Amino acid sequence: MEPEYFDIVIVGAGLSGIGAACHLKEDCPGKSYVILEGRHAMGGTWDLFRYPGIRSDSDMHTLGYNFKPWRESKAIADGPSILSYVRETAAENDIDRHIRYGHRVVNASWSSEGACWTLQTRRPDTNQSVSFRCNVLLMCSGYYRYERGHTPVFNGRERFQGPIVHPQLWPEDLDYRDKDVVVIGSGATAMTLVPEMAKLARHITMLQRSPTYVLSQPDTDRIANILRKLLPEKVAYAITRWKNITIQQWIYRRTRTSPDKVKRTLLKWVRKELGEDYDVDKHFTPHYNPWDQRLCLVPNGDLFVAIREGKVSVVTDQIDTFTEDGIRLQSGAELDADIIITATGLDLLVLGGVQFVIDGEPVDFSETYTYKGVMSSGVPNMMSTFGYINASWTLRADLTAEYFCRVINHMDAGGYRQFTPLVPAEDGDMPARPWITGFSPGYMQRALDRLPKQGDHEPWINPQNYKLDKKMFREGEIDDGTLVFTDRKSPGSGP
Repeated sequence: MEPEYFDIVIVGAGLSGIGAACHLKEDCPGKSYVILEGRHAMGGTWDLFRYPGIRSDSDMHTLGYNFKPWRESKAIADGPSILSYVRETAAENDIDRHIRYGHRVVNASWSSEGACWTLQTRRPDTNQSVSFRCNVLLMCSGYYRYERGHTPVFNGRERFQGPIVHPQLWPEDLDYRDKDVVVIGSGATAMTLVPEMAKLARHITMLQRSPTYVLSQPDTDRIANILRKLLPEKVAYAITRWKNITIQQWIYRRTRTSPDKVKRTLLKWVRKELGEDYDVDKHFTPHYNPWDQRLCLVPNGDLFVAIREGKVSVVTDQIDTFTEDGIRLQSGAELDADIIITATGLDLLVLGGVQFVIDGEPVDFSETYTYKGVMSSGVPNMMSTFGYINASWTLRADLTAEYFCRVINHMDAGGYRQFTPLVPAEDGDMPARPWITGFSPGYMQRALDRLPKQGDHEPWINPQNYKLDKKMFREGEIDDGTLVFTDRKSPGSGP
């Protein structure tokens, strides 16, 4: 049977994919499209993760879409509220009917002769293979493997008698009431889990190899809530969004120009929360500078409250071995546990794990250069969405979708069927830098050798600056000599 053809295929029905479809509907209304989603529900991260307390670590006035105001009073929102926001966006824009659930894309093959992608999908329920064809592909598949998280090899793991749970695969029936729990890790997931579980558990121990920078702020935005009462909804949202973006970018710039000052300020706030007798140097002072890894947000200081109340302990040490009753540390200390939670991070997946082929030749993305952080050199008619490491994910997802629509419309205006970023001969010897620089978390470092490279000048860079990106994606020249448009349509030609 001939594969269904669409002008555009969006891969992924999460926050990015639903937003991209909304932009496509607004800016390219004549285009046919489908969203292929491997799971059986929309929402991506916000439907997958079900652990206690799941929430955003960015404010919803910047994690929300630029075209849809966030209406709830809480700016730091829980997972179900964010999922509801995504579903509402899809329903309001009639996106639902364009989604094919249970279609996981496993292979994407480009034909220059036909100027089209052929996508092979697999139905996880039946293992049936279904094919689709399209002219342009937009990857919104996120950045990590949904099937499993990252779990290091722990000596003696098989000895432990209780449940060992990774938050990405949280069992609905896990009973931790009045139990001793050890949470391994101190990233965003652990910072969310620990204070929430402490409400029911007997005691929680957060076990970390090394500390993380922690920032406390209210979960409501008082100014946003006031503006919403005084101004039209969209105006209030735009002002709040501008305010929060400005603050985010100012803080990030300060961490680059004055890291020691920012570090002292962050630690001063922690000491104020926990008191001068608490060993902040050991448990909350990382060996790296602020924003070399993401700052961990604790809304309303909930982690600090739980520590002060004695419900939570922080232990900074290395694991020697799991035992029948818990964990023995390299210091010789032992931690008793009824349950162990391995909040040890994500397993980063390049472009959803899809195998790409161009005219019969497999694509190795580690051998390509990134073009503006959204395309790869030599790969035609494909863009991908990857948010910011130093700000809210959706800020860049929105910009990517807007730029995607600009390129589509430029192709139509010129009668082209293909666009390809090509490294010119004079740039052939430019230095190859990692796809992300100045960012050291484990999930990123473990995957850098599989990601595209950066050059040392535009457009062969992966920018991480919202202000500059806005100008580049919204106002920058489309046909810049390196994004090459070819294959004009003949009169009356079909897809």
